[in-house]
Amino acid sequence: MRKLLAILALCCALPAAALQFTDDRGATVTLARSPQRIVSLLPSLTETVCELGACRRLVGVDRYSNFPAPVRALPQVGGGIDPNIEAIVALRPDVVLMARSARGAERLESLGLKVLALEPQTAADAQRVLLTLGQLLEVPDAPRVWRDIDAGVAAAAQSLPPAVRNARVYFEVGRGPYAAGPRSFLGELLQRLGMRNIVAPELGPFPLLNPEYVVRADPDLVMMGARDAPDLRQRPGWAGLRAVREGRICVFSPDEADVLVRPGPRMAEAARLLARCIAAKGKA
Repeated sequence: MRKLLAILALCCALPAAALQFTDDRGATVTLARSPQRIVSLLPSLTETVCELGACRRLVGVDRYSNFPAPVRALPQVGGGIDPNIEAIVALRPDVVLMARSARGAERLESLGLKVLALEPQTAADAQRVLLTLGQLLEVPDAPRVWRDIDAGVAAAAQSLPPAVRNARVYFEVGRGPYAAGPRSFLGELLQRLGMRNIVAPELGPFPLLNPEYVVRADPDLVMMGARDAPDLRQRPGWAGLRAVREGRICVFSPDEADVLVRPGPRMAEAARLLARCIAAKGKA
């Protein structure tokens, strides 16, 4: 009996297994336990943490994180390109989640904070990030969460009639113009919905295009956010685009644009928004 009690005492004294990850910088990040205080500097990461049931662990977010509603009440600590280092440190986070391209990681680490850089650009990236955060947060049903997202995308694709498929699409993600290429998560969503992207794959996920590129491609369908739509016809040559002439333009509200440009748990909702646009504006 004494031997059994000694074994139990030893087991209880052993520290819990550390959590170790290789992030998108290639850096190894080790945490003694699942973090209880998290700062997120990327909206898609904020949304993923909340989708995994850990919103209460967030103690600070970037200025663009606005969903779900509870995160709007959290302290804002700048953005990916201008993080407020002092404000982040003051929140005493166990880990800071940020994009690989964000600034400040080395500074935060030099101050003793753990930084995990994760930046999804494709659907596979979004799945990997969700599963990684599931491990970080010790959420055992994270794979089910992803399956539900993927099933929602599949259902949106199945809702479209064959007559509207194979349209040539241009999706503008921002002024420049910056486009969603076929290798981006948005391009992949469009492909799953049966669309053809006018952007060449070799240009990358979100290339900056010469406006003449779009004029030469002459897409059947144009998609963009409401902020960029007002001057569409004033762009040189764009008034003659087939999509513009025929009114085949989908304009998304700021809230809808947030859903569409964030590769995270709302990807099924993004697919439904795209499908609704295609059904309404697609060429039958």
